[in-house]
Amino acid sequence: MAQEVFPGRYTAEPARDSVTVFLIGMRANRWWKIRSVAKVASAMPPMLRHLASDPGSGMLGFEQWLGRTTVLLSYWESPEHLRKFAADREAPHLEPWRRFMKELAGRGDVGVWHETYQVPADGIEAVYSGMPLFGLAKATSHVPIGPGTNTAKQRMGRAAVRNGKASDRAAAGA
Repeated sequence: MAQEVFPGRYTAEPARDSVTVFLIGMRANRWWKIRSVAKVASAMPPMLRHLASDPGSGMLGFEQWLGRTTVLLSYWESPEHLRKFAADREAPHLEPWRRFMKELAGRGDVGVWHETYQVPADGIEAVYSGMPLFGLAKATSHVPIGPGTNTAKQRMGRAAVRNGKASDRAAAGA
């Protein structure tokens, strides 16, 4: 399935005060233990389907890369949305996590990891040139770069003003 490539330069414009960035993945430390690797890897697709089917979940979008070390980059409305999903007994996360902790954690066959970042919108700068919808622009808003957003310096910090909330620094004329 071919993706539409957008010629020219674009940026992401999240329409919120902050974005939660969640990175998660696994590493096949002992790739020859394919059953253990497959057991861990097979848990993620149901989670992603569940999140994609529930607009109230708070997940805005994601990108994924597969290999010996996998990486899933996802964007969320808030850390609270992420924690709510992780703790939801009805969601497809707790059971696979408990199974991993009981059967595989500490053995070293498969490693799992995650990192969470709460990023203020005025601390975000993004550019996409000749790309299909991707990353934060795909998860939020994909807009052409133009006057006022031509440089990284112009793009960084503009969110507070764009959202009608001029920062103290901008208000002070800095």
